[in-house]
Amino acid sequence: MNTIQTKPPLDTWISATWEEYITAAENVELEKTKSYYHDGEFKIEMTPVGPDHAYDNGIIVILINLFGIEKNLPTKLLLNCSYRKTGIRECQPDISYYIGQNIPLAPQGSSVVDLDTNSPPDLVIEIANTSVTDDLGKKRLLYEEIRVKEYWVVDVSKLQIIAFQILNELGSQRINQSQILPDLDISLIENALQLSRQQDNTKVATWFMSQIQAE
Repeated sequence: MNTIQTKPPLDTWISATWEEYITAAENVELEKTKSYYHDGEFKIEMTPVGPDHAYDNGIIVILINLFGIEKNLPTKLLLNCSYRKTGIRECQPDISYYIGQNIPLAPQGSSVVDLDTNSPPDLVIEIANTSVTDDLGKKRLLYEEIRVKEYWVVDVSKLQIIAFQILNELGSQRINQSQILPDLDISLIENALQLSRQQDNTKVATWFMSQIQAE
């Protein structure tokens, strides 16, 4: 029997047809995983369980939500949401946001988001522990083709954020300031992440709010 269908290896890209990928991704033994498909290959990742990954995921969400509240900028958060262009590509980012005037475009329902009929999110964030190289490489190409507006990779071990603006003509470029969260310096989020290793969420949030209010 095809090993792709029964028990595909985890955390590595595997050449496969779309049908083989769907069979593997829907395997009940893999329900605590994340899956990606791009350029005739798929990858199934174990969902990280370490405290640093979980904490950084949470604090990033808190900070972006606070920024939206302070700047009166509408945001809609989706955690671990699956986005699919059938037969071509699929992703399941840790964090995704629809922002500002695109809030009405945010999908609803309990099924995988169909990118043939729904708009992609504005901001996608991957919290990376052991997958930094892949997040900066093949996954970045995937998000370029999905046409998100901005893509952040949070390096858990270095407490660093590598942020990209996705260009209209495909491709991406590094940015130090968010283009969709106006006037937000990426370094401010990094500083808050570093502070979070010594302080609780409330103290980090209070410090962050004081910084953006002072701008």
